[in-house]
Amino acid sequence: MSTNSPQPIPSIRPESFPQALRGIAAKVRDGVRLDEADALLCFETPHVLHLGRLADARRRQMHGDVTYYNVNRHINPTNVCVYTYNCKFCSFAAMKGEEHAWEMSHDDVYRRAAEQGGDAVTEFHIVGGLHPDLDMDWYEQMLSGLKERFPRAHLKAFTAIEIGWFAKRHKISIEEVLRRFRDAGLGSLPGGGAEIFHADVRAEICDGKLDAEEWLEVHRVAHRMGIATNCTMLYGHVEKPIHKADHLMRLRDLEDEAPGFNAFIPLAYHPENNYMGLEYHTTGTEDLRHVAAARLVLDNIPHIKAYWVMVTPKLAQVALRFGADDLDGTVVEERIYHMAGADTVQQLSRDELERVVREAGFTPVERDTLYNPIERTPPAPAPAPAASAAAS
Repeated sequence: MSTNSPQPIPSIRPESFPQALRGIAAKVRDGVRLDEADALLCFETPHVLHLGRLADARRRQMHGDVTYYNVNRHINPTNVCVYTYNCKFCSFAAMKGEEHAWEMSHDDVYRRAAEQGGDAVTEFHIVGGLHPDLDMDWYEQMLSGLKERFPRAHLKAFTAIEIGWFAKRHKISIEEVLRRFRDAGLGSLPGGGAEIFHADVRAEICDGKLDAEEWLEVHRVAHRMGIATNCTMLYGHVEKPIHKADHLMRLRDLEDEAPGFNAFIPLAYHPENNYMGLEYHTTGTEDLRHVAAARLVLDNIPHIKAYWVMVTPKLAQVALRFGADDLDGTVVEERIYHMAGADTVQQLSRDELERVVREAGFTPVERDTLYNPIERTPPAPAPAPAASAAAS
């Protein structure tokens, strides 16, 4: 549950931090909310390890030693997208007819869901391109078909970009789009499409795409309808620290106004197979900085996710000491980041995820999409073999 009043952490001693971070450390100690200048400092300071200490203290205050994960599967019904050449950073989208384009039928979607775990899965994560020929009816049927076949699975589907596209295409309100999808089985929204909110950056990396205010409005409407959502930030391309500080402040302001964000996920830009023309990857230090900054600034968003598919399981373990309290899930097939060059594995089992968490010094807790803990019923022991005639 969100809170707008961070609590003091008396164990923090500002004098033990570098001079540049003592003001932030004092605020964390006293339970004072960070301002935009503090957020900017989080993205500029060279003292990332000290920033991590503060974020870890805040994370432990909120969640103790618990680290969450879920049993989820990704389904991307299509990568055909009308914004293929607008989003220069995207390696996922394709124009209709291109060699790497795909379009799944409803039966394909249901088959993929069944092959990837069916009712053992607690969440299907569903996003895709803005296909010019697939209307809302098609997606409503997809949702209702999934819900009919897998009634226990939560359907987390459609970024704000997709919701905005449906509203414009069908000339209906965002609320009507969300209502129709909720009636068909939608449970919550993922956080994709936020990228960087600042107009100058957006003009360079995704010109013509839903702007920041439209993205925020989709989530505002969803929250007011009782539909929980996530939020993200794409970093490591052409943005500057001031743009990232502004981005976090806008997310925090929206959560103050209309609470409903479950988690924030910092997402690193991957340079392969897109039109940005950049060649560098973010470093581990920068990935950890963004986790820590998010935990310190976004005091009203409950969870910070270290998306292991993006940062690798090894760095995700370290991120748990920098403010993250969630690792995402078991996944199985992730296409968006892997088409952009990610070389991580496609799946971690429940046992593997729990081992990663325990070896980092935390307690794994399986959750559903809304962060309710899940207790799996252990399988019944096999019956003892009957005694043989010779033994009787």
